[in-house]
Amino acid sequence: MSIISEILDHNRSFTQRKEYEEFRTDQFPNKRLVVLSCMDTRLVELLPRAMGFRNGDVKMVKNAGAIVSHPFGSVMRSILLAIYELNAAEVVVVGHSGCGMTGLSCEQVIDKARARGVSEDVLATLAHAGINLKQWLTGFASVEDGVRESVGVIRNHPLIPRDVPVHGLMMDSESGALKTIVDGYGR
Repeated sequence: MSIISEILDHNRSFTQRKEYEEFRTDQFPNKRLVVLSCMDTRLVELLPRAMGFRNGDVKMVKNAGAIVSHPFGSVMRSILLAIYELNAAEVVVVGHSGCGMTGLSCEQVIDKARARGVSEDVLATLAHAGINLKQWLTGFASVEDGVRESVGVIRNHPLIPRDVPVHGLMMDSESGALKTIVDGYGR
């Protein structure tokens, strides 16, 4: 049985038993917070529980490393929409220990892409189009640096209101313990 078949079988049972009822909420975050975190599998349940979030409490944006790589990319758009359309009043970037973006090398990723069939012609076309893969596919020296950089991009974005605090936190991937990297109230 395929993964999708398993998911669809589970979903039929889930909806027939009306298990969705305990998750009902609206689109507005109860805690008026938007959270940018890493997509690491260890954080799927750990992060919300460690931070005391329930369904409907926050707007959650996830990507590799909790990185805002472009001030006008989809991550920043999601944050701005959470603020302007969904009444989020604060932003928090959450990095975590053992993040795979720490020291990520573009060359490693490109080598794996080549091994999976991406041709040199494709790589050359991207380079000629001005796509800087080295910058785009490189991680950060430390998670703390990555959190600070993302907080800086968000905080200094021309469309972010000055009254929106932008925080940076670091989570231990094992225990869920949090420490402050950037206090958004101390702006």
